[in-house]
Amino acid sequence: MARLAIIGVGRIGGEVAYLSSALGIAEDLVLFDSAQDLLRAQVLDLQHTGLNTAISTDRNDIRSADVCIFSAGLPRNPSVKTRADLLGTNLPAASEGAALLEGFSGILITVTNPMDINNYYLWNKTGLPRERCIGFGGQVDSARFAIALRNRNISGFSFVLGEHGEHQVPLFSRLGRTVGTDDREAILAELRGASMEVIKGKGGTVFGPALHLAELVRMILKDTRELVTCSAVLEGEYGISRCSLGVPVIIGKQGIQKIEEWPLDSWEQEKMDEAALFAQDLCRKAVS
Repeated sequence: MARLAIIGVGRIGGEVAYLSSALGIAEDLVLFDSAQDLLRAQVLDLQHTGLNTAISTDRNDIRSADVCIFSAGLPRNPSVKTRADLLGTNLPAASEGAALLEGFSGILITVTNPMDINNYYLWNKTGLPRERCIGFGGQVDSARFAIALRNRNISGFSFVLGEHGEHQVPLFSRLGRTVGTDDREAILAELRGASMEVIKGKGGTVFGPALHLAELVRMILKDTRELVTCSAVLEGEYGISRCSLGVPVIIGKQGIQKIEEWPLDSWEQEKMDEAALFAQDLCRKAVS
């Protein structure tokens, strides 16, 4: 019986708990949140669905989960300019998360922003193998990229690498057609601001991230070995180390089964190098 633990059951964490139960992805949930009233309400709401899902709120049960989603902390809001601005605010939550994960041997999925930095921090503090530390963000960034391309009548595979934030790297070289620099920069600017319209309108993104997260959990538990973009702790891939960044990976029951190293064109390489420098600086500060 697959067990999914979620640390932080607010908007996204709570929605993933519901989707994982409703879609039959996980039969056993472990939910934890420092806000006890919220935690109690989410448990009751899930129970009122009538779904036959076991739910525990015992923090000790996190250790035996097959997959744990870390989504605790303050979400981005209209006053927060970039995801990286949340580092100081959410690092204490990541520290508490690392303590909760003591003895955990499953697959960790980091959602809390700045996601790449928190994924690296949790890998550093928990001692988990890097293939078991997956940063979530590339799937939803890639979905937004697909929309931007479709709106311009451009077809092809849509993948976004780099940082889940201002330093995203949409891969135009895999589209099979030439896209000029001006159009690339315009699409990149669109991707950077894609979530803010949702945040301003309803307080935060929920549906997109939650569905992609549930799909990621399914890929792991069902060992489907699908290709997606996720943040991975890098040790020389793409010439990058000492940080976690979005790269194409094969996902299965061991977590990141393989990191694909694709050739990048000069524009993409420049953006990837910028993302690496940005992430390395913040990762160094986070773990120092």
